[in-house]
Amino acid sequence: MLKFGKKRGVKPPLPPKKKVNRADLTIPEHLNELRQRLLRGLLAMIVAVLICFAFGERLIAILAYPIGGIDRLISIEVTENVSVFMRVSLLGGFILAFPYILYEALAYIRPALEDHEWRGLLIAIPFATLLFVSGVLFAYFVMLPAALPFLISFIGITTTPRLSNYFSFVTGLLFWIGVSFETPLAVYLMARFRLVTAEVLAKQWRIAVVVIAVLAAFVTPTPDPVNMGLLMIPLLVLYGLSILMAKIARPAGAEK
Repeated sequence: MLKFGKKRGVKPPLPPKKKVNRADLTIPEHLNELRQRLLRGLLAMIVAVLICFAFGERLIAILAYPIGGIDRLISIEVTENVSVFMRVSLLGGFILAFPYILYEALAYIRPALEDHEWRGLLIAIPFATLLFVSGVLFAYFVMLPAALPFLISFIGITTTPRLSNYFSFVTGLLFWIGVSFETPLAVYLMARFRLVTAEVLAKQWRIAVVVIAVLAAFVTPTPDPVNMGLLMIPLLVLYGLSILMAKIARPAGAEK
């Protein structure tokens, strides 16, 4: 006789996983999650910095190459060499840990996003890393070779830079130009959250040129227009890319 009933070894389907609604969280729960993600990002940063400790001297030699090598620099204070080693390792550690730090920052807003929006943000992480690294490489290979000869021989007086001063200048330049190259991604995120549109960006291009000129004047280490123009060109290209990214994020005809 045939028996009807449940098949052996077949488990009933699991209930759909309930999506966390951030609006239901209390303020302490918000702060606790933020604290956990900050701690994980900090831990990743510490591990990355420790890895860079092993290559610290090599990184210092690479960053000193545009000025002619480490022999062109002088050290005066007792702790100067150690502070430079730490500064360079911190920059290297930040670049190394940047994808994971960005992931933790985006994961904090994950419950407020739909699944397809979250997948789009995950795809943006390598894109953001590529932009930051591109900015660092642009500063190293284009800005530094153009700026250093002007700075160390201004008004005909040759300068022998201090170790700490030189690396403070170089690491700051690399970091801030790397950050400025993140503009397209920042605009993409703002467009996704309906804070800006491609049409508005395109109409305000004149204001954007002025803002970019001011930013280039602030970031550029020299007052001459040549170096300022060297930085303005990629920033203008990035602004055009930002309009395209905003268009992709909120295409024409999308629901308002």
